[in-house]
Amino acid sequence: MSQLFDSWPDPYEQWFHTPIGALVKATELDLMLKLVQPQQGETILDAGCGSGIFTQSLTATGSRVTGLDISEPMLNRARQRIQGQSFLAADICKLPFADNHFDKTISITALEFIEDGQQAIAELFRVTKPGGTIVIATLNHLSPWATRRSDTARKDKDSVFNHATFRSPEELLKLAPIAGKAYTAVHFAKDCDPELAPAIERQGQAADLDTGAFLIACWRKP
Repeated sequence: MSQLFDSWPDPYEQWFHTPIGALVKATELDLMLKLVQPQQGETILDAGCGSGIFTQSLTATGSRVTGLDISEPMLNRARQRIQGQSFLAADICKLPFADNHFDKTISITALEFIEDGQQAIAELFRVTKPGGTIVIATLNHLSPWATRRSDTARKDKDSVFNHATFRSPEELLKLAPIAGKAYTAVHFAKDCDPELAPAIERQGQAADLDTGAFLIACWRKP
């Protein structure tokens, strides 16, 4: 599986520099930070950190972040981007940390590529301290973005999305051992006019729609 993402660092980051990609990034980061609320000195695990795009926003608050991924090229890009933090290659389903190790754990758009999502989430709960926060984001099965990517994958046998499992808010929440809360964002389409996208996003969030492409759930460990 790691080889699937080894060629991703450049295309992945280039897309976030397009007008619509930049809006997606800003929208996702805003919601993630509201849920994680990183604080000075906290220890946070970013599981499936990729090239560190989301990790960087956590370190900016003074948190001490450990980034974990299965792709060394992705991790190398993260190390270049962020100095003074720890990055290592490992499997989310077999985290190399003791129980109750981190104040908070997050995983952003990695779960769709993990077959045993329940095991992955169980591991994130295991390494989070009691009272800590677990935040997990994935591509929403109810979103047109997921439909579009599934259609593309069917036409391209080499597409990384042939290995993806998209989940709905209900399906994501059921993977965890306790009740949580799910939210969605990115209610605009990939081919939406960037000037119209912010208004569409505000409308989608005001209506509390469950069809946004960015599905994110939050739990507090007892």
